Amino acid sequence: MPLARMLRIPALFCAFAVLACELIARPYATMGICDDGPYILIAQKMAATGHIFYNGNTTPFLGWQLYLGAAFIKLFGFSYTTVRMSTLLVAIMLAFVLQRTLVRAGITERNATIGTLAMVLSPLYLLLSATFMTDISGLFGIVVCIYGCLRALQASTDRSTILWLCFAVAANAVCGSSRQIDWLGVLVIVPSALWLLRSRRRVLLIGTAATLAGAAFIVGCMFWFLHQPYNVHEPLIPDTFLPLHAVWELIYSVLDSALLLLPLVALFLAEVRRTRVLTLAIIAVCFLGYIFVAIHPSHLRSAFPLEPIPEEIGEWVNVHAIYQFLLIKGEPPVFLHTGAQIVLTVLSFGGLLGLLASFLRPRLTPPSVDASARTSWGQLAVLLLPFAAAYTLLLVPRAATTGIHDRYLLGLLIVALLFLVRYYQERIQPHLPAASVLLIAVVAVYSVTVVHNFFAFYRARVALASELRAAGIPDTSVNNGWEYNFVVELQHSPYINDSRIVLPAHAYVRVPPLPASTCPMRWYSYTPHIHPLYGASFDPDACYGPAPFAPVHYSRWPYAAPGTLYVVNYLPTASFLDSR
Repeated sequence: MPLARMLRIPALFCAFAVLACELIARPYATMGICDDGPYILIAQKMAATGHIFYNGNTTPFLGWQLYLGAAFIKLFGFSYTTVRMSTLLVAIMLAFVLQRTLVRAGITERNATIGTLAMVLSPLYLLLSATFMTDISGLFGIVVCIYGCLRALQASTDRSTILWLCFAVAANAVCGSSRQIDWLGVLVIVPSALWLLRSRRRVLLIGTAATLAGAAFIVGCMFWFLHQPYNVHEPLIPDTFLPLHAVWELIYSVLDSALLLLPLVALFLAEVRRTRVLTLAIIAVCFLGYIFVAIHPSHLRSAFPLEPIPEEIGEWVNVHAIYQFLLIKGEPPVFLHTGAQIVLTVLSFGGLLGLLASFLRPRLTPPSVDASARTSWGQLAVLLLPFAAAYTLLLVPRAATTGIHDRYLLGLLIVALLFLVRYYQERIQPHLPAASVLLIAVVAVYSVTVVHNFFAFYRARVALASELRAAGIPDTSVNNGWEYNFVVELQHSPYINDSRIVLPAHAYVRVPPLPASTCPMRWYSYTPHIHPLYGASFDPDACYGPAPFAPVHYSRWPYAAPGTLYVVNYLPTASFLDSR
C-alpha cells in the first residue's frame, strides 16, 4: 500500500483505463466531427506557419490545444487522428488529476478511484476524448485549478499556499484558454479559495496579485481574439430570450446529469425503499405515470422524455449512438430501444429520488482519511458552489435559445461527482459498494460500443464520398452532412460563410437559395461552394430517390445487421441531366 500510494497506482489505473477503452473502440476517421474539422485545419496551418488563423467557425478561443495539436503534427505528421490524439493525451492526464483531486477533497483512495472511473468511462467523456473539440482541454484547466486550490487550502506554510495558488492561476489561465467559460477558474474558484484564506494576510495579498495577473492575461487574450479576422462573436445576452424554454432546458440538464453519472446516482436508488410505505407507494405511482406519459403517443411526450433525453440535450449521448445533429436525410437506426430507455430512466430518476430521501437518514461516522487531505464541507461549498452558480448562469442564455448540449455539462459534472462521492461515503456507508464497480463495467462496455459505432459511421461517410469521387463526382456536388461540408468549403474558401463574422467587414456573403427543384439542404448558406447533385441519406427513398451508387455499410456493435448509408438524388432526373 505505501508503494502503491507513492506511485499513485489508483490514479494511473484510471488514466490507463481511458487509453484501453479508446484503443478497443478504434476511434479514427478522416473527416470533421461536430466542430472539430475546422479546428484541426487551424492546427494544421499553425504547424506550417507558426500563427493562428481562424476560419469562420470558431466561437471558442482554442488556445493551448492548438499548440498541442500543432506539436503532434510536427512530431507525427498530419492526419485527423494525429491531431485528435493530442486530446486523448489530455483526457488521460485529466483522469489522473481528477482521481488525485477527489482524494484531496476528503474522499478515500478506493472511492476516489471508483468515482473517477464513473466519470472518465462514461460515453460522453470517451467520445469527446477522441475528438479535437475544446471540452476536454478546457475541463483539464478547471480540474487542475480545483486541485491547486485544494492543495493551497491544505498547505502547512504560507510559502506552499502561495505557490499552489499561483499554480492554480497559471494552470487555469493557460489550460482554460480552450474555452472561455473555463476561465471561471481564475475568475471564481481562485477568489473563493482566497476568501477561505483571508485571515492570512501575506497569502491574501500575493494571491490577489496573482489572480489579478491571471485576469489581465484573460483580458489580453480576449482583446486579441476579438480583433482576429474570421472568428465568430457570440453575444453574452442573445437577442431573443425564451424564459420558459430556459427553465425546461435546465430541468432536462439535471435529469441528463443523472444519466451521465449513472454508476453513482443509481446507488442512491436503494434509499427509496427505506422511506415510509405511503411515500414509497406515491413514488411508484409517479414513476409509472411518468413512464406511461413518456411512451404513450401524445403532445405531452416531448415534455416527459425517456433517457437519454433527445434533441439538444442528448446531442452526443442519445438513442442512436451517433452524433445527434447531423442534418443528413432520413432517420438513423435506433441503438437503445424503448425497454433500455425505461431501465435507464428508472435508474437515473430513481437515483435522484433516493438522493433526496437520503437527506432524512442520520449521519454516519466518516471513514478515516489522511488528515493532510481533509477538507471540510464548508470549505468545499465555498470553493465550488460559486463556480457552479456562475457556470450555470452563463448557460442560461444558451438554454433560452439554442439549448444546453450535454457536453456543456462537463464542468458541473465535476462538482456533482465530488459532492456525490463524498456525501455517499459519509452519509450512506464508508465504501462505495461492489455494485458501483459492476455498474461502471457495464457503462464502460456501453461506452466503448458507442465510440466504436460513432466512428464507424463517420468512416462510412468518408467511404461514401470516396466512392462518388472515384466516379468523377466532386465533393462540391455532394451534401455529406454539415461536418463534412465545412471541410470541403474550407478547401475552396479561407472561411466558413457565417453571418456572425465581424472582421473583416462584409465577409459574410448572402447566398441565393437553391433552385426550387433541388432537395432542401440545411445550412446551405454556410457552404456556398457546395451545389448538391447527390446526398448521403439513411433513407434510400429520400429526396428524388436512390442514385446509381452502391450503399455503404458500417459496423454497429452488438447488432449483426450493419448500419447503411445511401446516395440519393438531389435533383429530378431531367434537371440532373441538364446540370451534367
